Amino acid sequence: MNKKVNSRIEILFPVPVYFSSLERKMSKEELNFVKKCKSDVYKNEGNITSNNTYVLEEKYFKNLKQEILLKIKDYFKNILCIKDSTEPFITQSWLNYTEKNQFHHKHQHPNSFISGVFYINSNKEFDKIKFFKEDYKTIKPEVTNWNLYNSESWWFPVETGDIVLFPSSLSHCVEVKEGDNTRISLAFNTFVKGCVGNNKKLTELLFK
Repeated sequence: MNKKVNSRIEILFPVPVYFSSLERKMSKEELNFVKKCKSDVYKNEGNITSNNTYVLEEKYFKNLKQEILLKIKDYFKNILCIKDSTEPFITQSWLNYTEKNQFHHKHQHPNSFISGVFYINSNKEFDKIKFFKEDYKTIKPEVTNWNLYNSESWWFPVETGDIVLFPSSLSHCVEVKEGDNTRISLAFNTFVKGCVGNNKKLTELLFK
């Protein structure tokens, strides 16, 4: 007879993946711009991406940019708890279009601090974002039940209006798409400006 073991588990150094949503429907003007961008794309690994890689700088997305920026600042203030002297801003932003049987390869976002995705058209029955834990394993025994502690990957369903933020170093992908809808996502990178670090600790960096 197996003796019950008394124990507890603490989650140490978790990776914060932030979920929110756009609290309105996209306007006709915004959706027309998304449609227009689809006529000017390049072939990515598995799907297509807009040649315009600064779409949030366009006048059509002026309001959308501010709404996404509010989510980014919330992530900085309430999750990372970064001082107000360090301010995030959006660098590049682009549109991805993924049709049935297409995919988006596993990748990270270099030259960025926090990255994110806004889902313009997505069906949670078929569409998801998948993340990967990319650490070296000294041994790799067989696992009977996958959980947050032993998994090498984890996915979340996504739907139209969802906004997801995560560290840019976190590997992610879109697996082969099911469902007949065109999955349209607006991806973006961020960096910081202002004072990073501490003058007296000799870790200060000034970004203007």
